[in-house]
Amino acid sequence: MTEHPLETVVEDLAFGESVRWHDGRVWFCDWGDGEVVSVRPDGSDRTVHATVSAGPVCVDWDARGRLLVVEGARGRLLRVDAGGGEPDVVADLGAVSPYPWNEVVGHPSGTAFVNGIGFDMMRGAPAGPGQIALVTDDGTVREVAGDLAFPNGMALGPDGATLLVAESHASRITAFTVTADGLTDRRVFAEVPGSAPDGIALTADGSVWYADVPNRCCRRVREGGEVLAEVALDRGGFSCAATEDGDLYVAATVWDEATFGTRRGLLLRARGAGRT
Repeated sequence: MTEHPLETVVEDLAFGESVRWHDGRVWFCDWGDGEVVSVRPDGSDRTVHATVSAGPVCVDWDARGRLLVVEGARGRLLRVDAGGGEPDVVADLGAVSPYPWNEVVGHPSGTAFVNGIGFDMMRGAPAGPGQIALVTDDGTVREVAGDLAFPNGMALGPDGATLLVAESHASRITAFTVTADGLTDRRVFAEVPGSAPDGIALTADGSVWYADVPNRCCRRVREGGEVLAEVALDRGGFSCAATEDGDLYVAATVWDEATFGTRRGLLLRARGAGRT
């Protein structure tokens, strides 16, 4: 496969996650600093859009362009108006699961999907089944999918009709059909043997990039599992985002017990990785 040299866009992150390409800027969460940040493609003009005490885990946008933030440790979905300001609480997710919550995807209908891992990973608890919850604009929360093996990155198809979710502990990417009532037609989009897919990014041709922590890479796969491209990393890949021009941005860090506070996280760019 073609090698893709990596450029460091932002360094000294406490723990970078949830990379997004939005309105010509790269967005990410720094878990260690509790910040939602965006930068220009070259890393300049760093802007902090929200600060969350319990650690922002993931971000996306709702149908009205407002920033959605999962406050994972406290089990809350927050929202920041397009003009900025303090986050408002949209929903308390604890009624569905008391365990940490993870990724969020805003849907054009005005709802949002949020997934939870189903166990307390940081305290070494045995892995349990994860779930996906549907959150309505008025804050109503209900489970719409269960029995997921550590649900992680999620992505919504361009027509809003398909939701993809990485199951890190099952080495696969799973697809659902989105309906007015939630999710149906669960199926395997791609088996990725030996991988632990984390954050994912859907590309224009329908293939999916996934970041992989233990294998220190990002891979792009088409439906069915064929590997189309790979970007090797020198540390764990936690999240990724693809641009319209085929560039790939990756949040990578050293993953061990001493990770937090050591500022070994990076935001990287692989130019043209999605064009091959």
